[in-house]
Amino acid sequence: MKPKAKPNKGKVTNHIRRIRLAQTNLTQEELGKRVGATRQTIIAIEAGKYAPSMELAFRLAREFGVSFEDVFQFDPYG
Repeated sequence: MKPKAKPNKGKVTNHIRRIRLAQTNLTQEELGKRVGATRQTIIAIEAGKYAPSMELAFRLAREFGVSFEDVFQFDPYG
């Protein structure tokens, strides 16, 4: 039996771009204004270069009307 890999730092992934375009057709700037973030922050989050604060992550999910888990996932091995 192969031992399980040990988790490392992990990685947060998201579906913001897909949800944003499918459900709202908002621009990154419009979404940022609605959730209290800059366009650059939304760009970085969508690209996976920045993990948002918990508060911002929940505001994004609420803006889309979906659960937190529908927007964000955590991979402990990523």
